Amino acid sequence: MSRKFDVDAYPFAIRPLSEDDGGGYLIEYPDLPGCMSDGRTPAEAIGNGRDAVLSYLRSCEHHGDAISEPGSASRSSGQFRQRIPKSLHARLTARARQEGVSLNTLVTAMIAEGLGKRAG
Repeated sequence: MSRKFDVDAYPFAIRPLSEDDGGGYLIEYPDLPGCMSDGRTPAEAIGNGRDAVLSYLRSCEHHGDAISEPGSASRSSGQFRQRIPKSLHARLTARARQEGVSLNTLVTAMIAEGLGKRAG
């Protein structure tokens, strides 16, 4: 038996879609990776988004996947660890030294630049 989910508890972000992307509005749920929908208007996107959230949560329940709590994405610590090859670490360290910044600053800037290119 399926449990009752409060789909309206999950925060979302809405943004307009370009005409090249079909127009209308995209709704995304940061707490539910990959959960998104769209609509011709913001209201339609929200309605479609509710359906997407319910489907997402039911799928997680059916497959035994963990279900994120509403608002959990905004509670990120801002830290993560990543193991990388020694050769890449050496190259990044040298580049940071060349740029006159810390390794953390360099990697943060590179990630932000990469995310900006993907969003554009």
